[in-house]
Amino acid sequence: MPAEPTGTAPAPDPQMAKALGRDRRRVVLSYLVLALAWMIATDGAMAALVPDPQQLAFWQTVKDAFFAFASAGLLYLLLRPLAEHVLRTHTRLQDSELRLRQLFEGNPGPILVYDLDSLAILDANPAACLAFGWEREELLQQAIDVLWAPGDRLVLQAKLEAIREAPEQICILRTPLQLRDGSVRQMELRSNAIDYDGRNARLLIAIDRTAEDLAQLRRDQALARVEEAHELARIGAWELDPASGLGRYSNQVYRLLGRRPPEARRWHRFDELLVPADPTTAAQTEQLLAELCTSPTAQVDVLLPVLSMDGRALMVHLRAASGLDEAGRERVLGTLQDVTEREQSRRLLREREEQFRELVRVLPDGVVILSEEHVLYANAWAAALFGYGSHTLLGEPLDALVDPAELDRVRVQLRAGQPQHSPGHNSVVVMQRADGRRFHAGLAVGEVRYGGRDCKLLIVRDLSESERTRTALETSNRELQAMAGRLFSLQEDERRAISRDLHDDIGQAITAIKLSAYAAQDEEDAQRRGEDLAQIVSLADTTVAKLRDISTLLRPPQLDALGLEAALSWQARVLFRSSPVELLAEIDTLPSRPDNSIEQACFRIAQESLTNVLRHARASQVQLQLRDVDQRGLHLQIRDDGEGFDPDGPRGLGLIVMRERAQSVGGHVHIESAHGAGTLVDVHLPYQAATAAAADSPEY
Repeated sequence: MPAEPTGTAPAPDPQMAKALGRDRRRVVLSYLVLALAWMIATDGAMAALVPDPQQLAFWQTVKDAFFAFASAGLLYLLLRPLAEHVLRTHTRLQDSELRLRQLFEGNPGPILVYDLDSLAILDANPAACLAFGWEREELLQQAIDVLWAPGDRLVLQAKLEAIREAPEQICILRTPLQLRDGSVRQMELRSNAIDYDGRNARLLIAIDRTAEDLAQLRRDQALARVEEAHELARIGAWELDPASGLGRYSNQVYRLLGRRPPEARRWHRFDELLVPADPTTAAQTEQLLAELCTSPTAQVDVLLPVLSMDGRALMVHLRAASGLDEAGRERVLGTLQDVTEREQSRRLLREREEQFRELVRVLPDGVVILSEEHVLYANAWAAALFGYGSHTLLGEPLDALVDPAELDRVRVQLRAGQPQHSPGHNSVVVMQRADGRRFHAGLAVGEVRYGGRDCKLLIVRDLSESERTRTALETSNRELQAMAGRLFSLQEDERRAISRDLHDDIGQAITAIKLSAYAAQDEEDAQRRGEDLAQIVSLADTTVAKLRDISTLLRPPQLDALGLEAALSWQARVLFRSSPVELLAEIDTLPSRPDNSIEQACFRIAQESLTNVLRHARASQVQLQLRDVDQRGLHLQIRDDGEGFDPDGPRGLGLIVMRERAQSVGGHVHIESAHGAGTLVDVHLPYQAATAAAADSPEY
């Protein structure tokens, strides 16, 4: 069954009511005027024309009948337009009521009608039933407070009291309403008073704002996140009116520039906000502002050094582009970002990159970056190490840098990213130079990004000198071991020889002296006693001479008594006294006497060198020179023209002892020789011993 029309009767049309009233008065007045005129005119005419009372009565009856029929026809003619007008008005009223009902029923928004006194719901459109989850018959049996949650009904009662006090006012209310399933929706309610079949009713229109509030909440959250992102990114937005040159700025812009944001956004000049750091920036800012105000397609992307209100130097990134605002007006929209830290980081990064490049350039190791086993980058040291130019090494394959026998091991190491033989340490491999020469190198492997791709980093350290040093050290250790054994053997031999000399010569001489003394003691003949005593004296002199020779062999007394120069001169004369080898001695007088250990080392080295010449060189001439080197050290040279020897071949114990003696006091020995070219022994010694222990070293 269709619902009853909305209770309030439509207000009559003022023009239609006025026309109806006018027509009624016109009909009545016309009827009265005609009736009076007819009665007066006909009564007078009948009285004048018909003197007979019976005939007069007859004609008056005819006249009255005629008047009745004539007035009825006239009324019909007069009331017919009015009836038609009433019918048309009634039809229009029905059409209006139908349209209103259709509007009420078809309105997509929930509409309710409720009694203000009893709060009973009087009517509801389908949208209201659908929105609140009720069937229409069930909803019309409820009170309006069923839509409020129990906790909100006190608020509803207070609002209803306010409405009852001023029912003619339109009420707008934002409140949560409860659906039949218990869920809550945020609604905006608009109500006004209506007359519903004579009842004090209210028309209630509900607008669901839940989605709008949720969208607003999401918008606010998004704006908050944008604001937070702007704050984290230190960026703010601004807009400029090209016509006036005035701009408006977000609060973040003010905070970035060290200013307090105003309570209300206002327009002010661009250059009032930005304080240029220097005159050049001021001129640049003025030019930018002029371009923004005059160019319809302005585009700005520039870095500007400015000053904040507290005097801090800032670097801001200014971006802007021309556009239209919401009202279609021309505006320049832009952003201002504080990039001070970013620019400082970039500057620091550039400095670090320059430092790294310089470090790689001067690094005494080869740095090579490989991509697919081809060289993408190599520093100058790597190019020199492999015998290439600074650019010719680029593009070279890995197999051109590594010995073929080591290539597989290097590839395994590249794939593993670390040395295979000693994890955590550089591995030693054999590399090859551009000319094919091999050398030992320490290889460290790592991964690096270069040119936008993953590459392998090789750090190559030339170990050729280290290998030579290691070989020399091993050779020296073997020599030291051999020398130590030989020295012990020589020491025992020397002790044995001294013991033999003391026993055979000195012992026998003393025994002879003892026997001669006994003989002289028992000899009674004075002449024979004198001969025995003379023999004793002769034996004593011989014994003393032998003891002196043994003492001189152990340590020449000239070294202690007269110094290094005299001791060397004496030793050379003694050694070459009976030799056919010509001795050329040039011994300069030293400005000061060297340390005792220095004298011993120099004397023994010279003694050993001269002895080697006599024993092995087969020389015809030998030169002995001793000079002072600017009062900083001694320079001893012994040169012969003998057969020479191979300095890289097996070394004798004498050469090892000479080198060790020089090194023990902080000096060094350099020996040059070749087969058939003689030998040069070049010795440099300081005036003071390098270590105190050298002075106590035993002499052999």
